[in-house]
Amino acid sequence: MNRISSIIVASVVSCLLTVGLLYFIGYGDNAAATYRIEHSEPTVAAQASYRPAAAADAPFDFTYAAEKVAPAVVFIRNTMAGDRSRVRGGGMPEGQEELFRRFFGPDFQMPQGGGGQRMPAVGRGSGVIISADGYVVTNNHVIDESIDLEIRVGDKDLYKATLVGTDPTTDIALLKIDADEPLPFVEFADSDAVRIGQWVAAVGNPFELATTVTAGIVSAKGRSIGIIGGRGQQRDATAIEAFIQTDAAVNPGNSGGALVDVDGNLVGVNTAIASPTGAYSGYSFAVPSQLVRKVTEDLKEFGTVQRGFIGAQIFEVNQQLADERDLSVNYGVYVDSLVGGSSAAEAGLRSGDVIVAVDGRPVRSNPQLLALIGRKRPGDVVVLTYLRGSTDERTAEVTLKGADGTTERTRKASATGLAALGIEVEPVDDALAGRLRIDGGVRVTDIRTGRIARQTDMAEGFVITKAGDREVSTVEDFERAVAEAKGILVVRGRYEGLPGEKIYAFDPK
Repeated sequence: MNRISSIIVASVVSCLLTVGLLYFIGYGDNAAATYRIEHSEPTVAAQASYRPAAAADAPFDFTYAAEKVAPAVVFIRNTMAGDRSRVRGGGMPEGQEELFRRFFGPDFQMPQGGGGQRMPAVGRGSGVIISADGYVVTNNHVIDESIDLEIRVGDKDLYKATLVGTDPTTDIALLKIDADEPLPFVEFADSDAVRIGQWVAAVGNPFELATTVTAGIVSAKGRSIGIIGGRGQQRDATAIEAFIQTDAAVNPGNSGGALVDVDGNLVGVNTAIASPTGAYSGYSFAVPSQLVRKVTEDLKEFGTVQRGFIGAQIFEVNQQLADERDLSVNYGVYVDSLVGGSSAAEAGLRSGDVIVAVDGRPVRSNPQLLALIGRKRPGDVVVLTYLRGSTDERTAEVTLKGADGTTERTRKASATGLAALGIEVEPVDDALAGRLRIDGGVRVTDIRTGRIARQTDMAEGFVITKAGDREVSTVEDFERAVAEAKGILVVRGRYEGLPGEKIYAFDPK
């Protein structure tokens, strides 16, 4: 009995101590308040409970990427040879027409003298420094028809840029600037590893707003929107479109800028937007970094892009084509015909085969095939996986050939003579010679990127009558004067419709 009493007493004492302790730490009268405080911030608890383990170290913003990339994204100013809209020499000084309209009314127009010297148009865009020694990648359409290129790095540093090379089939161009110190640059990421839904940031200069950063996710990969190489039947069959599609805001001026991952590495070069208005409306498109890397390496090493071809006429397989040709799949690339002696023909492919992989990478569409082959050079070997018939899957090692049908890689020859000057000329006809009261000469019919455009403001239509000490009556006369020039060459001539003789000086070498 005493034992039982002892147990009961011990239990009671224990209970009293427990209750007292709980009361002491606030569980008594404050119990309801303590409960409410514990659950008053459910957001914190939800983040801790539902944040995926794989994303535990992922950043929640792009501050690191922006700080890393912004110094290497540049502003490009392109003075273009084409679409010149203002008149010099025979026209009114820039800005004076508005002054005259105030006195003579809004319909006043300054007469445009025939053959006037036109001022170049100016285009603007973005670029990305990809090496410390000053190589800059941008879009071909940003620098198209350039006669002068300026690049601004940061807020103040301004450089003259040299055009290393272009590739219109991917809309990529490579420029070079020379700085006294190593420049900040962006490293390439592997665009093949980019996943749909992944966060990316676009960095560029939209509407001349310097170094603007926007963010979004990757919406699709391998997208073709038909903007490179023309449209319809005139479209360049060698054009490569396998864009990364994002919903990061991209606007005019962003072209040529960087698309980067959260680590600040380059996954693409922003190139286009899908928009009914010309401004951002939801989706933007970037050339994948793996393709950009290959093109820029080619331009640096060879001066021109080395393209390998399989030599086949192809169609993208869809359900309609699968039904028409009795194919066992509704994806891949259908080989319609083969060029005689082509790489694919020599490897054993036939009309009717369906290519489904390149080097083990699945191929479901034409853009995917063209992008994978487009990274290769003549002489490279690729393994094509293809279907012949309903179930016969085969592989073939294909040695790619260039456009000339060989496996040789070619270097772009250095421009000389009139090509280096960047102009084309033709003999003056008798009618023009009579109007100008000259015995002969050559008329400038085209001016593009070259020494003339960089060193003078000569315009198309200029008639050259003398180069150095040589009278110019024929194209051969002018070519000989350029070839024999030692140092600066002075040319003289006239514009039709403008009074007096015009003089230009430039270094032809």
